[in-house]
Amino acid sequence: MAATLPPPRLLPSGDSAVTVEFSRTIDDDANQRVLALDKALAASPIDGITETVPTYRSLLVHYDPGRIDFDALGERILPIATRPLPPATKARRWRIPVAYGGEHGIDLEDVAKALNTTPDDIIARHAGGDYKVAMIGFTPGWSYLSGLDKSLHMSRRQSPRLLTPAGTISIGGIQAGIQCLAAPSGWHLLGRTPVRTYQLHRNPTFLTEPGDRVTFFAIDHKTFEEMDRAAEAGEIVAEQVTA
Repeated sequence: MAATLPPPRLLPSGDSAVTVEFSRTIDDDANQRVLALDKALAASPIDGITETVPTYRSLLVHYDPGRIDFDALGERILPIATRPLPPATKARRWRIPVAYGGEHGIDLEDVAKALNTTPDDIIARHAGGDYKVAMIGFTPGWSYLSGLDKSLHMSRRQSPRLLTPAGTISIGGIQAGIQCLAAPSGWHLLGRTPVRTYQLHRNPTFLTEPGDRVTFFAIDHKTFEEMDRAAEAGEIVAEQVTA
């Protein structure tokens, strides 16, 4: 029988939520445990839990304090959180088109210079990666991706931009990301995708989910415009490789 895993920390988050923290740093093993606990609580709900929010290294569990208190909830969660991880299942896989550089990726040239290489090499490294959606956050559909090639790790911009375009594909620190809506950002902008990871009146509203796998492929700017029009009309222009 597999041994149980080390217990997470249970941290009060106001009077109606608990943070189940598996690590204090961004860690793929911790993220795997976060997603496993999230799925376990969805499969076997605990009375009083109203919502769960997975992040890189912790699961935020909202609860109704009139139905269950912090201590009782912790006693229910800890045995689940320390179970051995279940066997890996086949994840959904998305191929995301990206128009790199130019007006769509205004930091591509600077990133190449900072890393002593060429823009084409940066594109090849980024598009050659195999990423996992670790969490969704900041703005609707903003997909934080683990799996960025170590050769592309670099500090975020010293001066964040107050507004960056919808669909921005960027890197920052050890992370990659898909930004759905126009928003502030301190990350480096490599390109844009026509894919809407969030679209309010489309079914599904959210395209990517934590645990999904993502790869990128390059498209030219004319193709971007064509796919962008299709996506605006509600078409899912990402390619789903594995159901």
